[in-house]
Amino acid sequence: MSRGKENGTGVTKFLLLGITSDPEQRQVLFWLFLCMYLVTVAGNTLIILIIGSDPHRHTPLYFFLTNLSFADICFTTNLIPKLLVSHVAGTWTISYPHCLTQMYFLISFANLDTCLLAAMALDRCVAICHPLQYHTIISPQLCRGLTTLMWTCSGLIALVHTFLMNRLTFCSSAREIAHFYCEAYLLMKIACSDTRVNQHVFLGAVVLFVAPCALIVVSYIRIAAAVLQIPYTPGRCKAFSACISHLSVVTLFYGTVLRVYIRPPNSFSAQDTVATIMYTVVTPMLNPFIYSLRNQDMKKAVRRLFSRGSESSKRW
Repeated sequence: MSRGKENGTGVTKFLLLGITSDPEQRQVLFWLFLCMYLVTVAGNTLIILIIGSDPHRHTPLYFFLTNLSFADICFTTNLIPKLLVSHVAGTWTISYPHCLTQMYFLISFANLDTCLLAAMALDRCVAICHPLQYHTIISPQLCRGLTTLMWTCSGLIALVHTFLMNRLTFCSSAREIAHFYCEAYLLMKIACSDTRVNQHVFLGAVVLFVAPCALIVVSYIRIAAAVLQIPYTPGRCKAFSACISHLSVVTLFYGTVLRVYIRPPNSFSAQDTVATIMYTVVTPMLNPFIYSLRNQDMKKAVRRLFSRGSESSKRW
């Protein structure tokens, strides 16, 4: 029996209103999201293949990057295919169980992304500020343990939010979600029951969400201080360029997340809907380019991977 039947509201599915109701704009958005999704999957899959096939890339930084790429593929796959199918089929409804499942994976992978970005920033900080102790501090055992902890905690946090959301009741007259996916804030906004517990827990989660951001900022401040002590060389410019690129993605991700979730659910607006696209779609698409494909070593690894592929095809 569905949750909607159990709580007496009769709501077994929600209607996703999307970003716009204009058919022409929806057509444009369909192709835009399709292209961004394909770029995201292709870019992140390429990163995983490069790191997996190159023994020189089996380092802590690239270990975290592999997990980030996989998480970003899952993050966008949780949202975009449903949007594309809805557009093609012309059906914008989503069942209650599917809605909660989508919300669970959204929260889980969003939290995982923040932790992995922090781990990568910490890795670079130790490598630049303490190069002699790097392999002692950032050991393979530490990397595996941290990654396991990050995956587990992200899943548990998402499970708590999903459980609390499942306790809410929804009125049959208010089952429209002004988004293209099941956004937790919008679900709280249309709920008929008391959402204060959900809001307090969500606010606490946002505070915890900021902790990795603080670690990233501190790490890059230390990196900048260490780089400034190096005499002016092309290598110093390259290091600063990489830091600025990384911080740009982090700012885009955290800036949009905090803009949306630092306020009560009732204040959620159309501008917030657009802002959520930045961290759910744009950031996962940019991560491969910012963290890897701008790297000369990674570019060489890409060429080696494709050259091996062409040689194999010639032998066949």
